[in-house]
Amino acid sequence: MIYELHYDNTNTYVISGTDGILMFDTGWAGTFMKMCKALGEQGMKLSDIKYLLISHFHPDHMGIAGELAKQGITVVVMENQVGQIHAADYIFERDKRFAFTPIEDDKIKVVTFEGSRQFLQQLGIEGCIIPTPGHSDDSISLLLDSGDVFVGDLYPLYELEVHEEPDVQESWKRILGTRPERIFYGHAKTAVLEGPADNVQKNAELHDIVKKIMRLIDRGVSIDKIASKLKLDKDFVRDVCRMYLTHKNVGVQGILDRIEIKGK
Repeated sequence: MIYELHYDNTNTYVISGTDGILMFDTGWAGTFMKMCKALGEQGMKLSDIKYLLISHFHPDHMGIAGELAKQGITVVVMENQVGQIHAADYIFERDKRFAFTPIEDDKIKVVTFEGSRQFLQQLGIEGCIIPTPGHSDDSISLLLDSGDVFVGDLYPLYELEVHEEPDVQESWKRILGTRPERIFYGHAKTAVLEGPADNVQKNAELHDIVKKIMRLIDRGVSIDKIASKLKLDKDFVRDVCRMYLTHKNVGVQGILDRIEIKGK
């Protein structure tokens, strides 16, 4: 079972396995009581949570991790995150609006990526944890065998044309290679991929095609020649051209949304 807790600007997820419960990410410092209330609304209490896994150690994802640790929850730290546990502490030290509890080093459990599946199996959760750099070097994603994927602040799929950094592209390539069904983001609405393999591939191909059309338009190539060169329907090329030329700063996803071809 997967529960979404909406109590702050950061989405917190609770994954209930057959032998234990794992929490994924937390909110900013000062949201501890709000989180407890949100947990109660789902019929759970804090003592039900065994481990906390953090997608990356930015302040809006680990703000109350120290408080949770003091309540007996073990903070899971992946091997690429060890040096970042206290990276955001100075931010909270300067911000006196909220009380902040640093994570105590003796309350963490370091897990390797190779050993992540075995760790999750202790909770009755089938899946693994992988490094997904792009937003930050310590970013990780939780991939469940059910097709549910938790990515924290990895740039969303619909923004890929904006973020062409190699790390971002490679991280998504690795995730999409597992044929996910649902993507749980740190700040965006959960994305449901209708047909894990086919639709992911289709969306990637559509993005690539539209991007190529836009580049040819920039070069002054005619609609007829673009359609011939890319072996595309002329009406489709004309629609892309119209949207591209009449909407200032529109991106690939914006064009797909406007001409209503996404998912078809």
